Order: sequence, then C-alpha cells, then structure tokens
Amino acid sequence: MTSSFKIYRPSASGLVAGAVALVLISSLAACGGAKPAAEPAQTLPMVSLIVPHPVAVDNPLSFTGTISARYDLPIGVEGEGGRIASVTAEAGDRVHSGQILARLDPAVVQAQVASLRASLEEAKANAELAQADFHRAEAVAPAGALSKEEVERRHSVAATAAAKVKVAEAQLAEAQGRQARLEVKAPADGVVLTRRAEIGQSVMAGGEPLFRLAKNGEVELRGLVAEQDMPSLKIGQAVSVHITGVSRAFEGTIWQIGAVIDPQTRLGSVRVALTPDPELRPGAFARASLSVDHDARIVIPQTAVLADGSGTYVLLVDANDKVVRQPITVQGTGATGVIVSGGLTGEEHVIAIAGAFLREGESVRRAPEAAATPAAPAVAAH
Repeated sequence: MTSSFKIYRPSASGLVAGAVALVLISSLAACGGAKPAAEPAQTLPMVSLIVPHPVAVDNPLSFTGTISARYDLPIGVEGEGGRIASVTAEAGDRVHSGQILARLDPAVVQAQVASLRASLEEAKANAELAQADFHRAEAVAPAGALSKEEVERRHSVAATAAAKVKVAEAQLAEAQGRQARLEVKAPADGVVLTRRAEIGQSVMAGGEPLFRLAKNGEVELRGLVAEQDMPSLKIGQAVSVHITGVSRAFEGTIWQIGAVIDPQTRLGSVRVALTPDPELRPGAFARASLSVDHDARIVIPQTAVLADGSGTYVLLVDANDKVVRQPITVQGTGATGVIVSGGLTGEEHVIAIAGAFLREGESVRRAPEAAATPAAPAVAAH
C-alpha cells in the first residue's frame, strides 16, 4: 500500500499576515495591564550642595559725624578793649604759646603808663626826702633840739611817703598790665583755625573771639551713634574714618563715649582721636566704621539665596532627595557670601546654585562632590 502526503509551503502573503498578527497580540498584551517603566535616574536634575557650617563673622558698626579740633580754644580780648592796630597771624598758621596774634592801639594806655611812671618817681623822691628828715630829727632828739612830738611827726611823714611809693608802684603795674593785654597772644601751641580780627576793628572784652586755635593741632571725629549700638562701643577701639573727596582712610581710636542719650533723637555721642593731617579739616563731614565683635554665623553663597513675595528662602535637599523650601533671615552680606542669622542650623544640605529652576517636592540627583562652605570670616555690610 502506497501512502503519500503533501508538503505545505506558505506563500509570501501568508508570512506578512502572520507578522501583523503577532504585532497586534503584543499591543493587546501591553494595553491589558502592563505598567510603564520608571523614569531613568539620569533624567533627574543634578544639583550642587553645600553644608553651611557656622564661621566667624565680624559685626560692623558705622556712624557719621564732623571733624573737629580736639581742643578748640577761642581767643579774644582780655583787657578793656580798643581798636585793632595790627594782625600777625592767619588761619592755618602754626603758632607757639605766647606768640602775638594781634595788637590793639596802645596810644592811650602808653600815655597813662608814662604818667604813672613819672608819679612813681616823684613819690620815691618825696619818700627819700621824708626819710632823711626823720633820720636827722632822730639824731638831734637826745640833745633836746626837737620835741618828742616833732620827731614822731617826721616819722609819720616818712612812713606816709613810703606808702605813697607803693601806691604809685601798684598803679603803674596795673597800667602796664593793661598795656600788655593790648597784645592778643596764643595761650598754647597749635594751629589757627579761624581769624576774625581786622585792622581798625573795635573790640571789647566778652565780644566775639578774634581767633580759634586747635591746641597742639589735634583733631577728632565727633559722631552720633544709635542708642542700640552704644553698648558695643569701648574706649580704645580702632576706627576707620573716611571723608568726602579723599580716597584713603584715616585711622583713629575712640577716646570718649557720651554718658547720656539724647531723649529727642535717641542718639549718643562718641569722640574719635585722629592723627593730625592736612586733609582733616575741622568742619568736614566724615563717615566712620569699626568692627565691634565676632559672632558665629551661617554664611552661604549669594547664588543660594532666593526671594519672592513670601520672603527670603533657600532650597534644601532632604533624605529622600526631594527639594524642600526653607525660609531664612538675612543679616547682611560679606566678602564670602550672605550672612544668615536665622532659619539654618548648619547641618542642612543647601542647593548652591540654579535653585530658581527647581520646584518644591521635585526629585533631584546630588552632584558627586558637594561644594565646601567658605571658612574665611565675612564682614557684614549695613
């Protein structure tokens, strides 16, 4: 018995139909409940982090004031006054103690001195004559040529004449003193600040000062400081002073702190001693700054600080690598960044840059190496 079979060879159209069927079956299986694959980690934004440990920060204090002579001496007329005959000093001159700055017209006083000097000579001559007469009376009194009463009278005349000499001497000395006060002299070494004396000007004691003198040329800054800053000031603290139009700073030290606070302005006074310098002219406006203490503060880069209508904040990355918003309080800025006085403990992981492009709650990747927090002290600016 002979058996036979037929071999089936699929056509080209059949192969295409089978392939289409397989694709449809795969699509149906995917729609029937297969879950999509998780987003690859490489697509998450990468952020650089810092851990802002506390560092030493200088707390600055600044105030304004006026350059003044440390000892400002007004110089005027000491005697009866008169008319100015000459002026021998100008503003800016350096003078010595006792140096003549101006002279008043001496004509009247000179005549008085001459008259009193003549009166003194007369009194001395009368006194010598009376004393000689008394000695002669004493010599002949034992012989009975003169009575005792006559001798006593002549003694009285001699004593009176001697007293008149003393009166004349005192009157002459007083006139000579008035004559000396016609010369306006410097009471100490220093620099003439102002001159108001003019030749021909009539002046009197108690009037406006003719000159003002900076004793020894010393100058200072007289400033006003806010009430809350006064406890931070100490005698001997170093101060840097700047004046308008001069680029360099002038160094000084606090030598006096006011004992009271003005109840109207709530300001206290402070005086800073400065080294004499031609640029430090009394009356000039000045700004002073100093560092009052050193505190431990969080310092972060400027790029890490963000702000919106709700306030100033930074973005942190938590343990789950999620972005977290953290409000902060900014004290000031310094050479190494922004000084934070509240909101951070120094153990957080702060996003250092590009935080504005991130959203709170967003997942992020940490950069392989976190940036180090600056360790140098920063000086806050008011």
